[in-house]
Amino acid sequence: MSGPAGVIVTMDGPAGTGKSTVAFRLAERLGLEVLDTGAMYRAAAVVAIDEGVPADDGEALAARIAEEGLAFDWSCRPPRLLLGDRDLTERIRDADVNTVVSVVARQGPLRAALVRAQREIGRAHPRLVTEGRDQGSVVFPDAQVRFYLDAHPEVRAQRRVEQMRAQGRPADYRAVLEAIQRRDRLDETRTDGPLTCPDESQRIDTSRLTLGQVVDELERRVRGAVPAELLAPPRAAQTA
Repeated sequence: MSGPAGVIVTMDGPAGTGKSTVAFRLAERLGLEVLDTGAMYRAAAVVAIDEGVPADDGEALAARIAEEGLAFDWSCRPPRLLLGDRDLTERIRDADVNTVVSVVARQGPLRAALVRAQREIGRAHPRLVTEGRDQGSVVFPDAQVRFYLDAHPEVRAQRRVEQMRAQGRPADYRAVLEAIQRRDRLDETRTDGPLTCPDESQRIDTSRLTLGQVVDELERRVRGAVPAELLAPPRAAQTA
């Protein structure tokens, strides 16, 4: 007997819009798996920092990642990110990674390798909420539902600071804001897979919305676009 039909929901947007948390909670509600593609580029940034591979050498970074093996542990929710025998799930959120990841993400050879890897994940896990910078525009342009989350830079910086401090990591608002603004400029102007909102994507400004409100709105829109039998029942039905 074949399994459930595939459902791909993409979620793109700039840094600090809460995509990772929103994607995980949305996937839980819909009965889908979740993929954080930004974590893959952050893993490449860790390689650049910890192993001394130049951040602007996309071929070397791609080769090193292929040699060590970049994978997700899908038995965990959300999946944990592994590079060889190292669990990078926490390491990729450190401040030094924030300063390098924009340069890493601009490298064409690395992007090409990771886009191929993401499409392969989509084939292996076809019921997926996937978030990043180019999921709806490049990686899965035919996804059933495509979202673009946005928020004012100052709001995104404050959210990132609160997240870092909640994890016990030091965070300076001004430095985080400058890093986000710099990341926006780099993401929007890079040649390969620039950050953009495709015409067919649904733009959601989260500046004045709580996390719960964002998830509620996205869930409503997905359920309005995807046949009910392809998704988990709504929470009220689950507890009825």
